[in-house]
Amino acid sequence: MNRAPVAVVIGAGDATGSAVARRFAREGFTLCVTRRTVEKLEALVSDIEAAGGVVKPFGCDARVEQEMVELFAHIEKDIGPIEVVVFNIGANVHFSILDTTERVYRKVWEMGALAGFLTGREAAKVMIPRKRGTIIFTGATASLRGSKGFSAFASAKFALRALAQSMARELGPKGIHVAHPIIDGAIDTDFIRDNFPERYELKDQDGILNPEHIAEQYWQLHCQPRDSWTHELDLRPWMETF
Repeated sequence: MNRAPVAVVIGAGDATGSAVARRFAREGFTLCVTRRTVEKLEALVSDIEAAGGVVKPFGCDARVEQEMVELFAHIEKDIGPIEVVVFNIGANVHFSILDTTERVYRKVWEMGALAGFLTGREAAKVMIPRKRGTIIFTGATASLRGSKGFSAFASAKFALRALAQSMARELGPKGIHVAHPIIDGAIDTDFIRDNFPERYELKDQDGILNPEHIAEQYWQLHCQPRDSWTHELDLRPWMETF
């Protein structure tokens, strides 16, 4: 078995999740990365391996309890000890409250909140006996305020923030660092480029967040000494209002 420390990224999307995975891989971690469809991880796996890193891709629905239980058990048994877990599933949708169906609301909650709970619980199970570890939940502007048209997304992100706070208070005294970075601004993604071109034009002015810079803050959170742990920090471009 590879006994290098393991970092798990649940929701290793093309922007922040992939950047976080690459950042930890550069430090010698074995990366276990998940998306619902494993084929979508091929580019990330190629990037990490080309740079000399070790990565294990998994197709996994983080909303399904048994899949998450089996994922963490398999990693611990067959890959290595989990030191870092990052929950980074996005569930951003925009609907008028009148157009928000029960199915939409439930699905967004499952992706943004329930999956976060399952991830955090399984991470805690393996970290508590070792009395160390880092659990990071990616937050958003919607973690702090519910804007027009974002009732489902904000509800899920509020719930995830509350989960992170509760876990931090319970697990901090057990040696486990729980953090909740709030990404308060547009990120350099294809979604922003294609749907918000005026905002994307601000990229050349450092007006949208660079995923690699977000990932650096995640790495620094993991490196903090336990006498100076950050639970919550907000990251936004210099021109973003708040």
